[in-house]
This record gives sequence, structure tokens and C-alpha cells, in this order.
Amino acid sequence: MTDEDKKSSNHKKKMEKQKEKVDATIARADIEKGVLIVLTGNGKGKSSSGFGMVLRAMGYDHRIGVVQFIKGVQLSGEELFLKKNHPAEDFYQMGTGFTWNTQDRSSDIEAAERTWAVAERMLKDDSYNLVLLDELTYMIGYKYLDEEKILSALANRPPEQSVIVTGRGGGSALQELADTVSEIKDVKHAYKAGIKARQGVDY
Repeated sequence: MTDEDKKSSNHKKKMEKQKEKVDATIARADIEKGVLIVLTGNGKGKSSSGFGMVLRAMGYDHRIGVVQFIKGVQLSGEELFLKKNHPAEDFYQMGTGFTWNTQDRSSDIEAAERTWAVAERMLKDDSYNLVLLDELTYMIGYKYLDEEKILSALANRPPEQSVIVTGRGGGSALQELADTVSEIKDVKHAYKAGIKARQGVDY
């Protein structure tokens, strides 16, 4: 047997063992239910990841609800796409921009409550397969919305409905309730090097 044959044989044995482990893990995951996913951390890509799942679900003709907290002043590619390819009632933006721009807590709270009413309606409607609550964590962190009310709505949503929550922070209670929590770490960002945000990449 040549060295190359030995490498191929060893590789095959390793991959066979790995496949056994993967197959066993897949077999153990036999619960059918919607999942709550929290995408957090100080890195770029939380909303992008959420919209990636929205696009994936749309590929299966699932009904998608999207509610964006904070964002909505600057036009974005996802907004353009959804307005062209999605029912208007399934896409809602708070539309106030970032709280450091508005500098009006009372107005922000009113806007947050109006936006939450839309999200809450979706979380009670079992016709929605997937609901994206983009930047919801800030509403908890700034105490614009009642945390217990949010957690209750998420916990009591239709069993088959999946929800994605994005944004920094959000508190330990939200993460405890979630089925999946992913933290995106800021290792390097073009913006810090003075590179302007790119259309189609950053917005």
C-alpha cells in the first residue's frame, strides 16, 4: 500500500466515524416545534443572518412576518426586496431611526409600543411560519417595552411558529427562553478603518 493509499484509507475511516456521530445526533433530534433564535453580540451580521433565514423560508413559500425596531429611516436592500416580493401587511418598520438620533424618549416609547402591537399580532397568528423581530433587544435594553410582556408573547406563540430576535444584549431571560443563541463577535470592521458603508453589503 502506498502512502497515498494509506492516507485515503485513514481519511475514509475518520469520515465513517464522523458520519456515525452526525447521524446519531440527527436521530436524537426528533422533536417537531418552532424555535426561538436570538442573534446577538457586538459584531456585524445579526440582521443579515436573520434576513438570510427569511429568504430561506420564502423559498419554501412559508408565510413570513418582519418587524424592524429602530431601523426604517435609511432605505435598505432588504426593505426594497420585501416590498417587491412580500405582502405589505407582513413587513413593518418602526421608522424612527436610532435612538441617539431621535433623542426623544417619550416619542421613542410610543413608536416602540405601536411597533410591538404589530409584532404581538404576528406572534398570535399561527399562519406565520417565521417572524423576524429585528433589533428587538434594544427595546428591552432601553426599557421602551415591558420585558415580561415580550417574553410571555414569545413563550406563548403558536407551537409551530419560529421567531428570530436580533440585536445586542437583550438580557439573560431572553437567552434562557431561546432555543438557539448565537453571538457574533466583532473581530474587525471596515468602518473603523474609515471605509464607507456599501450599498448591497451594509444596507
